[in-house]
Amino acid sequence: MKALVYDGPGRIEYRDHPMPTLTEDTDLLMRVTHTTICGTDSHIIKGGVPTVRPGTVLGHEATGVVEEVGSSVTNVRPGDRILAACVSACGYCRFCTTGMYGQCVHAGWALGHTIDGVQAEYARIPFARNSVYKIPDELTDEQVLFLTDILATGYEVGVLNGRVQPGDTVVIVGAGPVGLSSTVTAKLFSPRNIVVVERTPARREMALKLGATHAVGEDEVHDLVARLTDGYGADVTIEAVGFPDAFELAADLVRSGGRVANIGVHEGPATLHLEKLWAKQVTITTGIPSGLTIPQLMNSIATGALDATQLISHRLDLSDTMKGYDIFTRSAETGALKVVLTND
Repeated sequence: MKALVYDGPGRIEYRDHPMPTLTEDTDLLMRVTHTTICGTDSHIIKGGVPTVRPGTVLGHEATGVVEEVGSSVTNVRPGDRILAACVSACGYCRFCTTGMYGQCVHAGWALGHTIDGVQAEYARIPFARNSVYKIPDELTDEQVLFLTDILATGYEVGVLNGRVQPGDTVVIVGAGPVGLSSTVTAKLFSPRNIVVVERTPARREMALKLGATHAVGEDEVHDLVARLTDGYGADVTIEAVGFPDAFELAADLVRSGGRVANIGVHEGPATLHLEKLWAKQVTITTGIPSGLTIPQLMNSIATGALDATQLISHRLDLSDTMKGYDIFTRSAETGALKVVLTND
């Protein structure tokens, strides 16, 4: 089969790769129909995730069709359309039993990380009973594709960890795909203001299109938030960039008693200004998604309350994966948000 293979920092190639096979009775084999490129893949290619070994197939967001199931897999069968969550969960370790699938000691974020991923014609999905979801007949693959990672991440790690409430003022730092996913899912809680901080004008426009009430640059955001909140600061700030200055901005904008939810993938340290925060009673959260909200979000998609297909900026064939990466990594020039790759 063909797959996008990571060969070490700065080196990827779309080439022949061994066909995956079932190795455990909890596995399934999926024929990939749609996959997409994530900012985390860019971090890997830069060498920012050293746990990814050369020779690994990248990708952790995909829909597909079940080809074969292990003897313990009873929730789906060959021919079913499924989405594969970006985290895989054994279901019985100390973290899985408390719903922390992202911390599963036997898997967690495995696809495209510690095992071969889904930017390929076929993929092995471990612990399939807890890691895949059937796609309803009335929904297309594109409608649910982003539930595999960015929608669940924006919702669980951003909106839910930040405990967004009706009437809140929410600041989201970064209007990349994950920040925009937080924007569109924060709307489900009817906050009074959703302020998106973003340097790129086109992405600010997209944030407004997806439901942000304000979209501004860093130079404007302090005055804006002060005006919207009578000087108190935001109830919730969500950091969705992964750079130190973005985290520090999110921490600086939160009110006393507020919540800072970090989503961004950080490759290096950021300064925690405790000299400002020690007395403010703020809560800071981090994490990766469990995917447990996928059925809930899928219902919201089915009712029309949630639509993230507007995040698709480019559609290509899977065979054009290298071109897709070029488009994605030059987003400032190409306007790329999500590049969807289809395996016909």
